[in-house]
Amino acid sequence: MLAADGSARRVGVEVEFLGPSVSAAAAALARDLGGVVEPEDPHAVKVRGTRLGNLSIELDLRHIHPARHPDLDVGLGRRGAAFLGTLVSPFVPRELITAPIPAAQLGDVDKALASVRSVGARGRGVIFQNSLSLHFNIDPPSLDVRTLTAFLKGFLLVSDDLRRQTARGSLRLALALPPDYPESYKERVLARDYWPGLPDLTADYLAANPTRQRALDLLPVLAHLNEAQVRQALPREKIGPRPVFHYRLPHAYLSDPDWSILPDWYGWLKVERIAAELVRGEDNPREFV
Repeated sequence: MLAADGSARRVGVEVEFLGPSVSAAAAALARDLGGVVEPEDPHAVKVRGTRLGNLSIELDLRHIHPARHPDLDVGLGRRGAAFLGTLVSPFVPRELITAPIPAAQLGDVDKALASVRSVGARGRGVIFQNSLSLHFNIDPPSLDVRTLTAFLKGFLLVSDDLRRQTARGSLRLALALPPDYPESYKERVLARDYWPGLPDLTADYLAANPTRQRALDLLPVLAHLNEAQVRQALPREKIGPRPVFHYRLPHAYLSDPDWSILPDWYGWLKVERIAAELVRGEDNPREFV
């Protein structure tokens, strides 16, 4: 996977699981992959310089990381936030977060998952009807509006198949998937003549999807390109502007020792193939179904 300038495209990975403390998980990563453990707070730890690059392990609840999210301060203070984290840790997922790595190296993420599994990491796709998520943050090959639109079209063409594969025939898993795009929006985007400019692409997306809860979340990249337009529409939504496609459909299964992130990555590659054809000038995406 190469960018338009010939450089290798990178992918960041986020994997949620239950079980060990963040410090125990971080220690296992350093033991198996090298690196130096650097606590950020009682429930967030970085492991710098591993063979997979820099990694983070954190409890996935913003309110217990006050130094990182001062806007969410509810008067707990550092000690109160640490106590709250300990109190909720049996129920709140931990999250393993990689720095962006070359797409060709994604198979090595399974080694990091084996490390945290060795100290008790577990998960079976959902917890309390919420997803235990596997997210990919994917560098686009280019940030021009035709490329962004082509990837959106490509994803919509295969999204039904990807949702069925992710649900594995289970209603419980299906209910934990991000809500689908509105049908009227999908029809609009898949129209042969839908190749808008960036302001119109952004406005259409925000009007139909005023939420991060989409399988392909375009809010980060749209905010990176025009944060003022996005913030005006969604002033309170948690959005980290960055030049990535945030693919957040798959589930994580740390309880299964044979589970790998690669089959879900191969699902995304279907989107890549269709988008590449569209960028090259095939303007009728329905030909690719």
